[in-house]
Amino acid sequence: MPTRVMLYTRPGCHLCEDARGVVEATCAALGQDWLEINVDSDPDLKERYGDEVPVATVDGEVVGFWHIDPERLRSALV
Repeated sequence: MPTRVMLYTRPGCHLCEDARGVVEATCAALGQDWLEINVDSDPDLKERYGDEVPVATVDGEVVGFWHIDPERLRSALV
């Protein structure tokens, strides 16, 4: 089964740390895998997301940026 949840972050971002906790807890509760991707590691991602990190996507659709809402993430997964 492909990974449905992606969290786009960058090192040193305090909002990214908060988002990581939300995504980790929500995905664990629902038995979903997730991946964290450093936008600075890819010029295209860095250009696409710029300063909007963190960005959470489910099945390629953005479900939140800056502050990830656990209920919105959960709703996108069920």
